[in-house]
Amino acid sequence: MKRINLAYWIITALFSAFMIFSSMGGFTLQEEAVAVLHTKLGYPLYFIQFLSVCKVLGAIAILLPMVPARVKEWAYFGFFLDLFVGMYSFIAVGDPASQWAGMVIFIGILLVAYWLHHKRLATHNEKF
Repeated sequence: MKRINLAYWIITALFSAFMIFSSMGGFTLQEEAVAVLHTKLGYPLYFIQFLSVCKVLGAIAILLPMVPARVKEWAYFGFFLDLFVGMYSFIAVGDPASQWAGMVIFIGILLVAYWLHHKRLATHNEKF
């Protein structure tokens, strides 16, 4: 029980930090973020900022214990969509695997965090 709890908090905190950090360029429409997401991939500027807000809200949702499990489920799903669609976007514009393969690692980390979330729910007999 303690190992699952510790692993959950470590993985979830690191993943949340990554998602928050990756959203910062989108909030302020930094030049690098605009170059990749708008110019290269074709995402509208308003969508980049919206996606950044969603990432931060999702990170907060999976970190705060008082957030209902059903909301956390949607946050995990949103993160999966963000990472998968992001990876697919790079593939669609013809980027080599070296440009998008790292996304697979973060999808894997997300899946581990999601699995640990459910293990914690099972040990606490919680429902969503």
